[in-house]
Amino acid sequence: MSETSTSVNDDADAAGALGRVRLNFDLDVDICVVGAGLAGLTVALCAARQGASVAVLEGRHVGWNASGHMVGTVMPGFALPLPDLIERIGFEDARELWSLSWAGAEFIRAQATEAAMPGIGLSEGALEVSNVDAGDALIRRLQMLHEDFGTEVEGWQVERVRTELRTNRYFHGICYPKAFQLDGRKYVHALARLARKAGARIFEDTPVVSIDASGVRKRIVTPSARMRASHIVLAGNIHLGAPLQKLSDTLLPVWRYGGVTAPLGERLAEAIAFKGSVSDTDGIDHFRIVDGDRLMWASPETTWDARPGAFATAIQRRIRTVFPQLGRVEVTDTFGGVSGQTVHGMPQIGQLRKGLWVASGFGRQGLNTSAMAGQLIAQGILAGDDRWKLFSPFELVWAGGVSGRVAGHVVNLWVRGRAAAAGTLARHRERVRAQERAREARLADAWRQAAQRPGQRLPLRPQPSDLTGRPDAGEG
Repeated sequence: MSETSTSVNDDADAAGALGRVRLNFDLDVDICVVGAGLAGLTVALCAARQGASVAVLEGRHVGWNASGHMVGTVMPGFALPLPDLIERIGFEDARELWSLSWAGAEFIRAQATEAAMPGIGLSEGALEVSNVDAGDALIRRLQMLHEDFGTEVEGWQVERVRTELRTNRYFHGICYPKAFQLDGRKYVHALARLARKAGARIFEDTPVVSIDASGVRKRIVTPSARMRASHIVLAGNIHLGAPLQKLSDTLLPVWRYGGVTAPLGERLAEAIAFKGSVSDTDGIDHFRIVDGDRLMWASPETTWDARPGAFATAIQRRIRTVFPQLGRVEVTDTFGGVSGQTVHGMPQIGQLRKGLWVASGFGRQGLNTSAMAGQLIAQGILAGDDRWKLFSPFELVWAGGVSGRVAGHVVNLWVRGRAAAAGTLARHRERVRAQERAREARLADAWRQAAQRPGQRLPLRPQPSDLTGRPDAGEG
C-alpha cells in the first residue's frame, strides 16, 4: 500500500519538483498571495488575467495540503445549513451567497475542460443520502432549494436510492444533477499552470517570515528576499504561522484521510450503480467510483494529526459495513490533509484592513467556496466589487486552541455515535414494519381462504399494529 500525507499525486509532484522556483531576489508586485492552494491560485489566476502583477509565495509546494481534496465533489452551498444561514443574515443575502457559491462551482467547471486540464476526470452528479427515514425533512429541503434558491434538485425515494446504492444503510436522497466531481489533485496543479500562463509568478519553498501591512506598500519578508505589494492576500489556511498567528488561531484544524481501493471489477458495479459522488447527511460517508472500478472513500474527520496509512483499516471496515457484498477490499493508496474550520461554519473572505485580504476557513465548505473566494477578492481589489462584504457578519472568532480541538474531537465522536444509533434504530423500525406487513398479508390471505370454505372457523381478522408489533390500543 502506498501512502502520502499530502494531496499531490506522483506525476504532479514530480513535475512540480522539476520546475520549483524559490524567491531569492527582491520583488515589487501589485498583489502578493500567501499560499498556493485552491483559493490562493484562483486569486492569482483571476488577477493576472486582468493585467495585475501577481506573486504567490508558498512555504512548501503547490497543493501540498488539503487543496487536493479527497473526493473532489463540486456543488453549491456552505457548511452552515441554509436555515441557519437565513436566520443569521436574512433571506435575500442568503440567496445572494448561495448564488455566489454556484458561481464558484461554475468557475471550476469552466477551467476544468479537457483542453485546459487533460485527464481531469470530470463526471456529473452528486447524491446526498440520509442514514434515517427522513421523508418529511427531505420534502421541506427540496422545496427550499428548488423554489427559494432556484437550484435544480431531485428527491429520491428509498427504492431509487437502493437501486443505485445496493445497501440498506441509506434511505431517502437528494440528487444534484448539475453538481460534478473531478480529480482535485490534478485540478490544483492545472490551476497553477493556468495562473503561470496568465502571468502570475509562483515561488515554492518560500515561507513568509514576517508581514508589515501598514502603509500603502505592504512589506513581506522571506528567508532570502523581500517583497513589496499594494495588496496581500492571506490564503494559507492554518499554516500562516508566526507572521499572523492570531488569524491561524481562528481556525480549528481538522484532518480528513482517504483511500483508494484496488480494482474491484464487476462486483463494484453490482454494488454501486451511481456514477457521481455520494455523501451522507451526517458527514460520515463520502465516496465515489474512480478509474472505472476502484472506490475512493474518505474517513470521518478528526482534530488530530496521524499517518494516512493508519486509516486504511478503518476505511476497509467502513466499506465492508456499508457494502458487505464487496467483501474485504484492498486499499492501495491513502492520503490526507488538514483544513481549517471556523466556529460559525462559514468561510473567512474579505478585507481585514486596507490592502490586507483573507481567504481561509474552507473546512467542510467544498471546492466551490475556494473558487468563489478567489473571484470575489480579485474583483474586490481590481474592480471595486464589494460583494465580499456579504461575509462581514461572519467575523473572526477564536477557535479555542488545544481545548477547542479536544472539544471538536468529542463533538465529532458524539455526532458519529448519535448518527450510528439513529441509523440502527431506523433500520430496526424498517425491518419491524416489513415483518408486520408480511404477517398482516398472511392473515389476510388466511381470512380470504377460510371465508371460501363453509363451516370453517375464521381466524382473527388482521389488525393494524404499531412499530413494536403490538396490537393497537383498544383492540378486542
